Amino acid sequence: MLAGFNVNDLSSIRNRRSWVWNQFFVLEEYTGNEPLYVGKLHSDVDKGDGKVKYVLSGEGATSIFTIDENTGDIHATKRLDREAQAYYTLQAQAVDRLTNLPVEPRSEFVVKVQDINDNEPKFPDGPYLAGVPEMSPLGTMVVQVVATDADDPTYGNSARVVYSIEHGHPYFSVEPKTGVIRTALPNMDRETRDQYVLVIQAKDMVGQMGGLSGTTSVTVTLTDVNDNPPRFNYQYTVLESLLVQSVVARIKAVDADIGSNAEMDYRIMDGDGPGMFNITTDEDTQDGVIMLLKPLDFETKSSFSLRIEATNRNIDSNFLNLGPFSDTTSVKVTVEDVNEPPVFSTPLSKMVVSEDAKVGTSIGRVSAHDPDNSNSPIRYSIDRNTDLERFFNVDALSGVISTAKPLDREANSVHNLTIFAIESHDPTQIGKGITLITVQDINDNAPVFAIDYETLLCENAIPGQVIQTISAVDKDEPLSGHRFYFALAGPAAGNLNFTLRDNKDNTASILTKRGGFRRREQPVYRLPVLIVDSGSPALSSTNTLSVRVCDCDSDGVALSCGAVAYTATGLSTGALLAILGCIITLLVMVLLIVTMRRRRKEPLILEEERDIRENIVRYDDEGGGEEDTEAFDMVTLRNLNVIRDPNVRRDVTPDTPTFFHYPSASRPSYKSLPDNVVFREFIWERLKDADVDPSAPPYDSLQTYAFEGSGSVAESLSSLESLSTDSDQNYDYLSNWGPRFKKLADLYGNSDSTTVLS
Repeated sequence: MLAGFNVNDLSSIRNRRSWVWNQFFVLEEYTGNEPLYVGKLHSDVDKGDGKVKYVLSGEGATSIFTIDENTGDIHATKRLDREAQAYYTLQAQAVDRLTNLPVEPRSEFVVKVQDINDNEPKFPDGPYLAGVPEMSPLGTMVVQVVATDADDPTYGNSARVVYSIEHGHPYFSVEPKTGVIRTALPNMDRETRDQYVLVIQAKDMVGQMGGLSGTTSVTVTLTDVNDNPPRFNYQYTVLESLLVQSVVARIKAVDADIGSNAEMDYRIMDGDGPGMFNITTDEDTQDGVIMLLKPLDFETKSSFSLRIEATNRNIDSNFLNLGPFSDTTSVKVTVEDVNEPPVFSTPLSKMVVSEDAKVGTSIGRVSAHDPDNSNSPIRYSIDRNTDLERFFNVDALSGVISTAKPLDREANSVHNLTIFAIESHDPTQIGKGITLITVQDINDNAPVFAIDYETLLCENAIPGQVIQTISAVDKDEPLSGHRFYFALAGPAAGNLNFTLRDNKDNTASILTKRGGFRRREQPVYRLPVLIVDSGSPALSSTNTLSVRVCDCDSDGVALSCGAVAYTATGLSTGALLAILGCIITLLVMVLLIVTMRRRRKEPLILEEERDIRENIVRYDDEGGGEEDTEAFDMVTLRNLNVIRDPNVRRDVTPDTPTFFHYPSASRPSYKSLPDNVVFREFIWERLKDADVDPSAPPYDSLQTYAFEGSGSVAESLSSLESLSTDSDQNYDYLSNWGPRFKKLADLYGNSDSTTVLS
C-alpha cells in the first residue's frame, strides 16, 4: 500500500504497512531559491530495485507540484498564496516501470497551504460618515467600524484585529474589540463646532508587535437640537403708504440653531389699530412678514405701534432649563402722505342703451373724487384702446357718457369701456373705472335660410312627397324668442310643381304637387320662399331655393343630377334641321369655289406634295431669267423661334413686326399704297385673323422676290397688276361670299371702296 509522510511531521511515520495518509502541509509565500520539499510517497511493493515508479496527477500536478518517480519525493516549484487557493487535491499511483501497469490502486491526498501573516486589516465600508446630536451625554454611540483580514482566522492570530483611535481625542473613543465609536466628552455644542474627522486604526496579531495595520477616516457631524431661543436684535421702523395685502415690513429673530430647530412662528401681541396688520412666517428664510389688511389713510391715522413675538415652533423638553424659547420686539409703522389718484364712487358702472339710439344720446354718468385733502378737480376721458371705433364720448367735466356713432347690437352687444379720471392739478394722477354698456336689441334684421340648402328631386317623385325641410335664422334676439312664418313668394304661390307647408315650429317643408319630373325638360327649379319674423314691426326676406332634378335608383338615392348631355342618337327635329342647313350651306360654298376656280382655270384640288398654305408670289421686275433665282426665300417669313423649336405651335403670330403702322381710322386704301406695302399689310391682317380663329389652318406665308433681275425684256408677269390697270376679270362676286372673303373683295372688287382695313 502507498504510504507517505510530511517532512514537517516526521512523528507521523508508522511501521505498519496499513497506515493511510491524506494530507500534506506547505508554507505559503516561500521565497527560497530551491523547490520547497512537501513530502514523500512510498509503496510497500517498492523493493528499491527501480522496478516501481511514482506518478502524480490532479490540481497543480507538473505545473506547481513535481514528484521524483524513483524516490516519491514531492516538491513545490512555485510560490503559493493561501488567500488565492488554500489547498490542492492530488492523486498518486505506483506503476510497474516496464509494463506501466499499476501495482497499487490510485490514492488521493490533499496539500494544504499553511497561512502566514501577510495581509493587513482593511475597512471595506470606509471612509465613514456619521452623525450624533449635539449636547449628547458621555458614551453615546456614534457608529461602528469593521475591519477584515484576509489571513486564516482559524490558524494563529494573523486575522485577530483590535481597534484604536489615532486622531479624534479627546472628543471620541473606540472600543478595541468591537470597533464601536462613542462620544468621550459631554455637551458638545454644534454652534461652537459642528464637525470632527477621526482616524481609526485596526491592527492584527491582537495588536502585538509585528502585526499589520490599516486605517480609515470617520467624519462625525453634530446634528442640531433646539437648545437656543430666538432673539430680536433690533427695532424695526418702516415709512410707507401701501395697498391692502402689500408687505409692510420683514423682521427676523436670530436663532443659532438650524433646520427644524430654527423654525419659528410670529404673532402680533398688541398694538393700536387692531385688524390693520397681520404677520406670517416666510418658510424659506424664517422672516416675519408684516402685511397690510386694511387701507391706510394718512389723513385719519399717520402711525401705528406693534408688539411682535417670535417663538420656536419645535421645542425640545430636554432643554427647557435654558430659558424661554421666544423673544419680543416693537415695530413702528409710519404712514407717509402721498398724492393718491382719483377714486371712482363705483368702480364698475353698468349702463344700457337701445340699438337705435341717435347719435348724442346720453347713456349715464360716472363720478370720481380726489381722496387727498387738496380735493383737486377731476377731468374724464375714455381709454380709446377700449373704444377703438369711437362709439362713445364722455363729457370731460360732468362725466356724462353719450353715443358718438350709430350702434349695431349684432356687431357688438356689450362695450367694455375704461374711463380715466385725471386730477387737473396733477395730470400724472389717473384713476381708472370700468363702464359696461349693454346694447338693447331692436328688430332690424330680416330672417334668412339657416344654411345654403341643396335640394335634390328624383324624377320618380310622387305627389305630396317632402323633398326638403327648411329653417331660418335671424341675427336679432327678441326677448320672447324667434317665431318665423314661411310661405311661397309672389307668382310661385300658385305654381303646379311645388307647395310649402309651415310646420309652426320655425321650420317649413317643401312638397311636390305632381310627379313625372324630367331632367330633359327642366333640370333645375328655383322656388322663392318668403320668411317673416315676429318682430314689431315684422321683417321679411325672400330666399331662393334651388331644386335639382336627379336620376335616382329604386331607393331614392340620386345618381346624376342637372342638365342632360344629348347624344346624336337622341337629336331633336330642330337640331337635325340646323345640322342639315349647315351642310347645305357648306355644299353651296364648295360649288361657288369650284366655279370660281374653273373660271380662273386653276386646279380644283391641290397636289399632295404642295404646301397647303396659301402662297402669294409677287414679281417686281419684268422678268430676269436665271437671275430670278436670287429671289427671297419664303422660309424666312416663318417664325424663327418656331423653326428652332419644333414643339412650339405653328399657328402663332410671327415675331417679325410690320414696318408700317396705320391707325384704323386713317389707314389709306390699298390701291394708293406701294405694292410691297399692300401685300405685306394684307398678309399680316390674314395672320391676325388666323391667330384668333382656332379652326383656321397655319398662318399664311408670303413669298417675296426682292430682286427681279435687270435683263428681261418681257413685261410684268404679275397678275396683281390688276390693282392698277384695267382688267377684264370681274371679282365683284367675292362680296357675296361672306366675311371670310371680305379682304379679297375689298382688294379685287369695287374700286370705290374707301379702305380695306377696318
